[in-house]
Amino acid sequence: MIRSLLTSIVLCLGLLAPPAFAVAPDEVLDDPVLEARARDLSAELRCMVCQNQSIDDSDAPLAKDLRILVRERLVAGDSDEEVIDYLVSRYGEFVLLKPRFAWHTAVLWAAGPLALVAGMIAIFLAMRRRAGRRSETAGEAGQTKLSAEEERRLRVLLEEAE
Repeated sequence: MIRSLLTSIVLCLGLLAPPAFAVAPDEVLDDPVLEARARDLSAELRCMVCQNQSIDDSDAPLAKDLRILVRERLVAGDSDEEVIDYLVSRYGEFVLLKPRFAWHTAVLWAAGPLALVAGMIAIFLAMRRRAGRRSETAGEAGQTKLSAEEERRLRVLLEEAE
């Protein structure tokens, strides 16, 4: 019982721990300002191997190379935008975790809102059609007459209810 409790506590504490970054100690810059800029830039860049992780989180060899490249460019005096532009020119827009808004990415940015609007229109039209069908069937039901047996049964039920 105590062993399972301790195991549960250790697992819960493990979930609360901050994520481990893949940056090796030999990559860290001496200047804390440049290192902070490098970490911020690394968080915006996609690992080309993992594809769903930033190079800051990935321990793939290519991600390490990109982290070193980012730090070299910063030490050389490049601005954040120049570093990003250099990497995009070398690897394409795919290297960015959040693509820039441009004419060639407009479809990508517009696809989500357009799909949402199209879905809302489809739901509205389906509800409208369903409401129209209900009113038609209600009108037809109101026009039909009850058979003699149904009228007798209805009278019996109403008398019982009173």
